Amino acid sequence: MEDDINPAGAARKPRIRHRGPDKYPLILNAARRLVAQSGFRDVQMSAIADAAGIAIGTLYRYFPAKVELMMEVVDMSGQREIDVVAGVAMGEGSAASRLGNAAWTFASRALHGRRMAHALVAEPVEPELEAVRMKYHRALSRIFVTIIEQGIHSGEFPAQDANASADCIVGCLFEGLVGPLAIDAPADDPALTAQAVAIISFCLRGVCGSQQVFTPPAPR
Repeated sequence: MEDDINPAGAARKPRIRHRGPDKYPLILNAARRLVAQSGFRDVQMSAIADAAGIAIGTLYRYFPAKVELMMEVVDMSGQREIDVVAGVAMGEGSAASRLGNAAWTFASRALHGRRMAHALVAEPVEPELEAVRMKYHRALSRIFVTIIEQGIHSGEFPAQDANASADCIVGCLFEGLVGPLAIDAPADDPALTAQAVAIISFCLRGVCGSQQVFTPPAPR
């Protein structure tokens, strides 16, 4: 690697393996942009270094292995999505409306950021990366658990295992969106919107125990 070249007579510099305050955000943001374009498997460390405007040797000093960098990308991207969905979940309205809107927020953002969403949900990855990705899945489930428990407490939802119901919602969203995330179509394609609405309506019927048809909120 070019930063590790040792000129004659010069002492070899020790490898730096900690995050610096300067290059780390550049690397992470560049990596996230490239993953959003091509996924985890196809993105190359050399391309990330170029996008961040740094030498490849510098990149490896921060992240000695590609999987370590990709784990950070999952952590950052997943937390960003969780924060947005959690904000909707804590808003005004009934438990059913907040549950539907939170699920819709996840689905609509996934359809608009399709390549990144596919990487976070369905792309085959290394075990280390899958472990971090599962943290994101569990965090999303906990948001739904909170809403369901509130709905049970208020009498809006029938008694049920909130954890199991939340896991089912996450499973329906992930599995139901895998196909739409893989096709090349505009994010606002009516067929994709209909698919997301059908998935969320199905989930609401299961939690509410009654007929429910979800209507997406008007764009802000």
